[in-house]
Amino acid sequence: MKPILEDLIRLLSLERIDTNLFRGESRDIGTRRVFGGQVLGQALAAANYTTEDRIVHSLHAYFLREGDHGAPIVYEVDRQRDGRSFSSRRVVAIQHGRPILNLAASFQSEEEGLEHQAPAPEVAAPEDLKDITEYQRELIDKTPPAELPRPLLQERPFEFRPVQPRRGFNPEAAEPEQQVWFRTAGSLPDDDDLHRNILAYGSDYFLLVTSLRPHGLSLFSENLQVASLDHALWFHRSFRADEWLLYAMDSPNASGGRGLAHGRIFRRDGTLVASVAQEGVIRLWKTGKAAG
Repeated sequence: MKPILEDLIRLLSLERIDTNLFRGESRDIGTRRVFGGQVLGQALAAANYTTEDRIVHSLHAYFLREGDHGAPIVYEVDRQRDGRSFSSRRVVAIQHGRPILNLAASFQSEEEGLEHQAPAPEVAAPEDLKDITEYQRELIDKTPPAELPRPLLQERPFEFRPVQPRRGFNPEAAEPEQQVWFRTAGSLPDDDDLHRNILAYGSDYFLLVTSLRPHGLSLFSENLQVASLDHALWFHRSFRADEWLLYAMDSPNASGGRGLAHGRIFRRDGTLVASVAQEGVIRLWKTGKAAG
């Protein structure tokens, strides 16, 4: 297993410091704040530690403050309810004595029921697409080292193969939708909770930036502020995070300094395994205003 993937597994394996209290490490992925997916994945892991024989089917989270990637995060779990079929958990992520994320998660005992799903989009297979690192190398080769955004230089624990790749720091305007194939950069243990925690982590990639596509902007555009406000994730069916998954995203709206994005995650056979929604700040400052 690659060291970067081993590190992700370790990152999502929290230290229990009391019955309902857990501590997680933080990582610097090149951004000024802790990656939101890290806090989502760790908060879900904390909730998972307090449930038995039940599977998470939904989570809803609000990002309250920027996280400091130089300090650990404490996760406090409130066991709100354990019913006949469902359990509810509330998790508060705390850093430097202040909450940085609130998460509510619901767990259910396995059962059978009615079945239907939206169809997967017809797109090129991952084998026919380039990994995102190939497009990033083009930017790295053309950009003076002092001007390179740090995230471009960071190794990731995932393979990403975009169906509609975008080139440059200010790409051409496009429709507010995109699809990306992704999987972990190596095989994972047979631990269903781990696969769900990793999907929560990975679901924060690419989603909000879908709102930037019609405006010819990227995360690296000058004078642009992008930050997640909330994140919702519904788990529908089983999957493996180390097998190809298709993330189909669209942005139905941007207004009031915010963008909204939806996502659907499919297995390679077209089975819908999860749905996602996120709203975030997207502000384009006047020249001279520091972006964040």
